[in-house]
Amino acid sequence: MRILVTNDDGIHAPGLEVAERIARTLSDDVWVVAPETEQSGASHSLTLSLPLRLRQAEEKRFAVTGTPTDCVMIALAEVMKDKKPDLVLSGVNRGSNLADDVTYSGTIAGAMEGTVLGIPSIALSQTYDFEQGYHVPWSCAEAHGPVVVKQLVETGWPEDVLMNVNFPACEPGEVKGIAATAQGKRDMQTAKMERRVDLRNNPYFWIGFRRVLSQPVAGSDLAAIYENRISVTPLHLNLTEHAMLKRLGTMFDGG
Repeated sequence: MRILVTNDDGIHAPGLEVAERIARTLSDDVWVVAPETEQSGASHSLTLSLPLRLRQAEEKRFAVTGTPTDCVMIALAEVMKDKKPDLVLSGVNRGSNLADDVTYSGTIAGAMEGTVLGIPSIALSQTYDFEQGYHVPWSCAEAHGPVVVKQLVETGWPEDVLMNVNFPACEPGEVKGIAATAQGKRDMQTAKMERRVDLRNNPYFWIGFRRVLSQPVAGSDLAAIYENRISVTPLHLNLTEHAMLKRLGTMFDGG
């Protein structure tokens, strides 16, 4: 099995090394093509207005001056053009990609692009407790990741689906199982906009999020993580809302 590993935290991110070690439990043929710098929040964006630079850091390990989507595209078109990967692993992200996060996530986008290009793809994210500080329990993803990924690969899934895996913010021995989940919805996640002024007296802005604990519905990705379970969510590339499509079909010609 040939595996491509990418991420959105950048080529030097500790989570990328965790993903590599997870990949090596399945195969010796592991390739890394990751962004040169952090691309968190890049979503499924492409770099169209600037040239992309490809740098070889080590054997089978490359950095790209672009987004996770750019990385997967360059990996298949250039770095691995002789033989496509059989699996794409995107992550392990520093922080969760749950509920509303999936539309922003560069980690999800790396797996999404792999799926678009016909490669089975899994996004991996490690939750941490934002109320307790920034300690990320990477050992949780590293201990349980190989089992989850292997089970998914053995089971398989449809070509237009990617798998979104989130590990809870706890030590490996505290994990209470694996849950198949639906994408949840946060009760509140408001954007935080901070205005500052530089030394030339020009304003600039930092964007972030104020996160609060939700009261998620049972069966959702958020509920699983709150219960210290590993969340596995199948995400579909087709975003069509079929109930609304049926209603619109009664309104417009050709419906």
